[in-house]
Amino acid sequence: MDKSSYSQTIWIDPNDERLVHIIDQRWLPHKVIIEKISTVSDMANAISEMHVRGAPLLGVCGAFGMYLAAINCNEAVANQHSYFENAAKCLIETRPTAVNLTWGVKRVLAAIIDLVKSNDNLVEIQKHSKELALKILANDIEMCRQIGLHGLKIIKEIQERKSGAPVNILTHCNAGWLACVKYGTATSPIYQAWEAGIKLHVFADETRPRNQGASLTAWELGQAGIPHTVIADNTGGHLMQRSEIDLVIVGSDRTTRTGDVANKIGTYLKALAAYDNNVPFYVALPSSTIDWDLNDGADIPIETRDPDEVRYISGLVDGEIKSVLLTPKNTTALNYGFDVTPARLVTGLITERGICSATEESILKLFPERIS
Repeated sequence: MDKSSYSQTIWIDPNDERLVHIIDQRWLPHKVIIEKISTVSDMANAISEMHVRGAPLLGVCGAFGMYLAAINCNEAVANQHSYFENAAKCLIETRPTAVNLTWGVKRVLAAIIDLVKSNDNLVEIQKHSKELALKILANDIEMCRQIGLHGLKIIKEIQERKSGAPVNILTHCNAGWLACVKYGTATSPIYQAWEAGIKLHVFADETRPRNQGASLTAWELGQAGIPHTVIADNTGGHLMQRSEIDLVIVGSDRTTRTGDVANKIGTYLKALAAYDNNVPFYVALPSSTIDWDLNDGADIPIETRDPDEVRYISGLVDGEIKSVLLTPKNTTALNYGFDVTPARLVTGLITERGICSATEESILKLFPERIS
């Protein structure tokens, strides 16, 4: 595949609308593998096994999962209402922390159930679910583009203070286009700054245990030609003490209406280090990542994953991707997928509508329709 062929993470097969294509991210950066998804079960497995990941992309995958449920429904299904409810449940249960997944699934589910209640035929249900899934995809692209435009202002201000010297940015995990559809969230300002001619250098945390920074963020930045360096997760604080980091930008899997942020495990430690060293710490997120029903980050469900993700590491060995045991054979491991950064440690939230403080008052100024 040429570079232009994989500038997007998910799409419907142009020759067969019963198939959805995804980039299987488990193989990156060593191979670009395109996986064909044809059923709800396929999509649920792709989500739970992290063939796809990243909160915004999971929302789009959830929508496309419901589209596949509609495509695979037929007249032999006795109770369509239960059929679609079960499909939604199957998808939502795969990843509990990222609120976008539930948002995407429920948005398409609600539209389908309305059509079922109106006794619309399957052709109409399938047509409408496809249109809505594609609309959600297009909206994600545009939201990420707008996040980049707003975040660009922050990078420009730092560049001006540095008299044109490179702006050093720290990222954690992967919040790039691989975590969305295009542009990304945390990387969108970086891409747009680079295109605007601003000198940059990105330090990408490796992000144990799945190493999304070392594999995915580094791969993305390399594709774009942006100077970058992969660092061990525990290096960021040291660089901040040495004034070698100008800005931290991370993504979010769920943010409360009061500004607490759940993101990949280790984000909280970066926020503490940034706070202690007066380094601005921004969270880039689309509004679909905000959980408007939660006030306290302590109430965000934190996913616990397979301990073997900690015990083993995978990489390229003699031309093949292999898994290697890191720990003593019988040692147990604990694998929390996320942690919560309190709003008090967040300099600001970069959304598709602008930048705001991580407070309920400031967030609601950008989203007044959420005032209850």
